[in-house]
Amino acid sequence: MFNQIEPKYIKYGSYLHLYCPHCKKTLNIEKKEDKYIHINIIYKGKSGYLNLSPYLNIFEVESDLPLKEGDILDDVICPHCKNSLLVKDHPCDDCKTPEVAEFIVSAFSKLIPFYICTKYGCTWHGLTKRDEKIIKIKIPRQDMIEQDPKLRIFNFNEVPYGYSSELAVIEASRCMQCTNPKCIEGCPVAIDIPEFIRLVHEEKFVEAARKIKETNALPAITGRVCPQETQCEAKCILGLYDEPVAIGRLERFVADFERNTNAVEIPPKKKPTNKKVAIVGSGPAGLTVAADLVQLGHGVTIFEALHEPGGVLTYGIPDFRLPQKIVTSEMNYLKNLGVKIILNSIIGKLYTVDELLNKMGFDAIFIAVGAGLPIFMNIEGENLNNIFSANEYLTRINLMQAYKFPDYDTPAPRARKVAVMGGGNVTMDCARTALRMGAEESVVIYRRSEKEMPARNEEIHHAVEEGVKFEFLTNPIKYIGNDKGFITEIECIRMRLGEPDQSGRRRPIPIDGSNIVFDFDMAVIAIGAGPNPIILDSTPDLPLNKWGYIIANDKTGKTKKEKVWSGGDIVTGAATVISAMGAGKQAAKSIDEFLRNKK
Repeated sequence: MFNQIEPKYIKYGSYLHLYCPHCKKTLNIEKKEDKYIHINIIYKGKSGYLNLSPYLNIFEVESDLPLKEGDILDDVICPHCKNSLLVKDHPCDDCKTPEVAEFIVSAFSKLIPFYICTKYGCTWHGLTKRDEKIIKIKIPRQDMIEQDPKLRIFNFNEVPYGYSSELAVIEASRCMQCTNPKCIEGCPVAIDIPEFIRLVHEEKFVEAARKIKETNALPAITGRVCPQETQCEAKCILGLYDEPVAIGRLERFVADFERNTNAVEIPPKKKPTNKKVAIVGSGPAGLTVAADLVQLGHGVTIFEALHEPGGVLTYGIPDFRLPQKIVTSEMNYLKNLGVKIILNSIIGKLYTVDELLNKMGFDAIFIAVGAGLPIFMNIEGENLNNIFSANEYLTRINLMQAYKFPDYDTPAPRARKVAVMGGGNVTMDCARTALRMGAEESVVIYRRSEKEMPARNEEIHHAVEEGVKFEFLTNPIKYIGNDKGFITEIECIRMRLGEPDQSGRRRPIPIDGSNIVFDFDMAVIAIGAGPNPIILDSTPDLPLNKWGYIIANDKTGKTKKEKVWSGGDIVTGAATVISAMGAGKQAAKSIDEFLRNKK
């Protein structure tokens, strides 16, 4: 038997098809329980055969001649046309043996020259960089297995099951390992994406997770909810030719693998500085600042207003998209790092920012309270019963676990026909949740067309699969109720699109006389959220912009109030989880520099 040989250049999960370059016939033998590549050989003047495993992960070879490692074959011959497959003056890249055997590889409809050394034990080789790229391009992007839509609308279990180890390795093999990787530029927290993917390709899954955690403490979360398609994957060079590498799915896979194999380790921390930092809010921005600063040796305390940590990760994103057990696991990781989390603490009521600084001895404060104040449309009938803000609706279902009523004592909002106003990810979350709560019909009402929807394509796709309906170019103008004060109908007006507005999307314009009335017995308003005034009202010397958000330096997060930083949605308005984390990383660096220079 040959030694087991690790392939040097390609590894794409299926098995290799070799063809004779002369007669073009396949050298693969496929029987019911046996697959191998058959070639004839001459060794020390004797004729024989070699049977090679067609699988690219590990090669095994058997022969009827007494070969041993290091022997050099006299000739390699096609069993069909009997022509020699040796190529003169083409030495092996590894051992410099003067001749190699040439084959043709069929890789996803591409015919590419491929070579094997005649010296016993050498690896496959010979692909040019261009050939490598062609093969990588032709490997299709690997999909994740998902729950059947007909089943998942009756449960809150996560929809995608994630990659298996085999699928992860196949997907990782698509990465072209660019010398100037643009994907890192698209990542707000600057993960070394090519390196972690290389580790996945080498099946070093735990090492890959730890590589990500060098810059991102929450990979299991960001791998699920980060809009990779508009960030890192949008910069992937492979995307110029084909679908980009599924970076987010690989990130999710390695984070889950590390957790499921109990391989999570706490990284070493720097020497304690005896400096204390208070973080207000335990959402993505606050958690990122906490993880970075505690590893730099500072004492970190998070004050969270709710009875569970995680902010929008906990109250705003349903389990079918981000399971709470994942958030809990990441919270435990931060606690084990040394982060202290104090719950049920509303800063602005329990303590003010000034009291944290002056009475409780904190050396710096990072405000990360998000944008949790509901925005309504201010139209007639909006105070009718069974009209909810998205914040209240999702908080009841997710944080208060109303979907488990009566096991959890939270009344579950239910209705026969539910309308959800908006077009973002929160809208999709509400519409899909309504179906799981028993609605016969769940309809998204959006004033623009599908093209302008800000929701991720994946979320829209899942909503459509599950039966959510859409009324595009439609805008509510009035809610109509019965004599008991409950909503029964929504009057809408049709819209047309004009010129683009400040968002870059075409402005919706009402069409006179196009009014239409729909029957609905529940409505959810998911058109956005604003800054909660509690902490802002209690900190009058904290400058705000005209929309009521905190003014902070976009490079450092530093506010104009001494010793106070801020980042995330409370600065930018409602945005993505990963952008908030990016702001947190910038602020953590600035805070660390301030604390180390502080006398």
